[in-house]
Amino acid sequence: MAGKAAEPGVIWARPERTGRGPRPAFTRADIAAAAVRIADGGGLDAVSMRHVAAELGCGTMSLYNYVPRKEDLHELMIDAVGAEHEIREPSGDWRADMIRNAQETRGIMHRHTWVPRLMSGVYGFSPNTLRYLEHCLACLEPLDVPYSVKMELVALLNGVVTTYTANEIATAERTRSMPWSEEEENAVRIAYLGSQVATGKYPLLAAAFMADSGPIDLEGVFRRALERVLDAFDPECRDA
Repeated sequence: MAGKAAEPGVIWARPERTGRGPRPAFTRADIAAAAVRIADGGGLDAVSMRHVAAELGCGTMSLYNYVPRKEDLHELMIDAVGAEHEIREPSGDWRADMIRNAQETRGIMHRHTWVPRLMSGVYGFSPNTLRYLEHCLACLEPLDVPYSVKMELVALLNGVVTTYTANEIATAERTRSMPWSEEEENAVRIAYLGSQVATGKYPLLAAAFMADSGPIDLEGVFRRALERVLDAFDPECRDA
């Protein structure tokens, strides 16, 4: 099939355009920007080689000269949004720096809601991804643990951010698709939950709800999740 590589490869190891012919009309950055615009407007499923080619004003088959596979296109997209990370000078407080990085990643995912679907170690070789990982390791310089442990920390923190944000995005998308308001939905579900707890079948849940029946501070939950991940790697917390 056209566009399918016969063997695995990394797009960053290949020239910008394969084959011979006139000077390329587009750069990878042009292609990535077009694909990101499509995904931002219509979701990841709207991204196809045909749609990207139409966005650029070229033929679908000619696009394969630049991007042999759709998987390569996804990698270009992840790298493009990765450029939105602001690489600051580390403050010397590794916990504060990593929390800032995590919050920034969450912001990027909310701006590009398709990103959580593509988060994979497979896409860890792009220039902006490597740039971000290098930055994270620079932030973690004050942490006296092996580099392998630091990489685990980065991966776990990113996993928490991705999972948490994906849930936020899914909840928001579901809310927008409902023919009633979020308040109406919550009222019905809370009433049902209250009726079930009142049966006495769930005494521990009843005690938990009685102890904290107020609205959930979602920002606080996110911050505590990050802090607990960092606690697991902080020698001062382990020695306390």
